[in-house]
Amino acid sequence: MTAMQKRNYSFRLKIISVCSLLAFFLIWYLITEVWKLAPSTLLPSPLKALETGIQKWTVKRPDGSTLPRHIIASLKVSLLGFCFGAMIGVPLGIIMAWWEPMDMALKPVFDFIRNIPPIAWIPIMIIVLGIGVVAKAAIVFLSAFIPCVVNSYTGIKATKKVHIWVGRTFGASKLRLLFKVALPSGLPYIFTGLKVSLNSSWGSLVAAEMLGSDSGLGYMIQLGRLLCRADLIIVGMVVIGIIGTILSALLDFLESRLVKGDV
Repeated sequence: MTAMQKRNYSFRLKIISVCSLLAFFLIWYLITEVWKLAPSTLLPSPLKALETGIQKWTVKRPDGSTLPRHIIASLKVSLLGFCFGAMIGVPLGIIMAWWEPMDMALKPVFDFIRNIPPIAWIPIMIIVLGIGVVAKAAIVFLSAFIPCVVNSYTGIKATKKVHIWVGRTFGASKLRLLFKVALPSGLPYIFTGLKVSLNSSWGSLVAAEMLGSDSGLGYMIQLGRLLCRADLIIVGMVVIGIIGTILSALLDFLESRLVKGDV
């Protein structure tokens, strides 16, 4: 396949993606506005959700904050917890996979912690740290930390033995093998872990904000539920989806720049 054919194929795939998204909103519009299959109090139309989203951009009612303030509050906590989770989780996974004594020492503890859902930590975090930024960031940290460790560990362990053998044959040290062979080979796994961590971070943050918070998109969704404002709930869900898509696209772009192909 030539470069031109690849670009045309990629363009056609993007057109299909856009069409599928448009079809989704069209079906939603038909169900709510044309066929009236669902009452507006339970499922508002996309036009109503759009109107609410535009209003919330400047209006504080009924939750006391505008939509941009909720977005900033959620992004601040999510990115803080995610960055710390990635900065600690990725190196730890690499060290555990590359250095057997560390693997034997930490893996049993990690295997125990990884089976506890991040949402299960929310009550204890609220009790210990309150409902502020620190408690929510700690929950997001746990959500991001575990996938980063697992995928980094898997990526380093998946390094082909023949590559290690060739490096040793030419006299490469263990540290040089790690940086020149194992890490380039494990980068796709590491980026997969970062993407999973990002999605998990958003989910746990919204849950934390719904259970104990006074700001953020999760708080807005929870208040919409209490007030029976389905339009407010959908606006929060759509914004979460849009932001998550943008952040995932940024990670994809970074991966395309750093991961050049199979080692």
